[in-house]
Amino acid sequence: MSAKHPIIAITGSSGAGTSTTTNAFRHIFRSFDIKATEIEGDSFHRYTRPEMEVQIRKAQEQGRHISYFGSEANDFNLLEELFEGYGQTGQGKIRRYLHSFDEAVPYNQMPGTFSPWHDLPESDLLFYEGLHGGIVTEENNVAKHVDLLIGMVPIVNLEWIQKIIRDTTDRGHSHEAVMSSIVRSMDDYINYITPQFSRTHVNFQRVPTVDTSNPFSAKDIPTLDESFVVIRFRGVKGVDFPYYLNMIDGAFMSRVNTMVVPGGKMGLAMELIITPLIEELMHKKGKKVSSTEWLLR
Repeated sequence: MSAKHPIIAITGSSGAGTSTTTNAFRHIFRSFDIKATEIEGDSFHRYTRPEMEVQIRKAQEQGRHISYFGSEANDFNLLEELFEGYGQTGQGKIRRYLHSFDEAVPYNQMPGTFSPWHDLPESDLLFYEGLHGGIVTEENNVAKHVDLLIGMVPIVNLEWIQKIIRDTTDRGHSHEAVMSSIVRSMDDYINYITPQFSRTHVNFQRVPTVDTSNPFSAKDIPTLDESFVVIRFRGVKGVDFPYYLNMIDGAFMSRVNTMVVPGGKMGLAMELIITPLIEELMHKKGKKVSSTEWLLR
């Protein structure tokens, strides 16, 4: 952790709602005039898409499984080196994983490859969004370098629905291929993804109020208005629960450290909760920001 060069990480699997949280953070960054360097967890995949397909086939032939959730397909050393180096110097190198043709064309490359490495621009903080912002293994401890760790984790059936619909609609994968990917990834999900949510400072877990008992036959994703969001705090001091309950219509406490809000209020809840946490990081850094100033914008 570093007061001078803070790191914020949103961790959660693909389709978990990390993008919604990212948008909330961006709004706060703009309001506070904070210059944040954003990095994507996919940048630390070990293989290009064609290389990963070869590794999957090899693993299957050997009776093993490999997935993007686990250590075999990701370089946790590079991720920890970036976090540690940025915390010490505010510098580092990064690349992008190019998912689509639109992302790849500017680099004159194919989708599923990596852009060239380049230096991080000067910034007030590093902002990570991806699978492994709180990862800890026998060899690596990425979580210890993160100053604010946010978990995004829908209940698992909802997560599968989001993944199936996204991957079949937006990425052109077959329904069978996505289901196979889910099965293949289960061990890594249990061993690498879920433990991170016990290390987060704040978790946002979306729970649908409609039937998701068979996620593999779902035709659409439950909307926010068809959900509740369970928000759990861990190791966060001075949480003003009465203020949040007063500001968020329909919110209630389910445990002493856990608040539940209507799904349609998730964006508001995120900004109310995250704003003072970012303000505290900036004060430790020596950058003056004001909650009052934010509220007036």
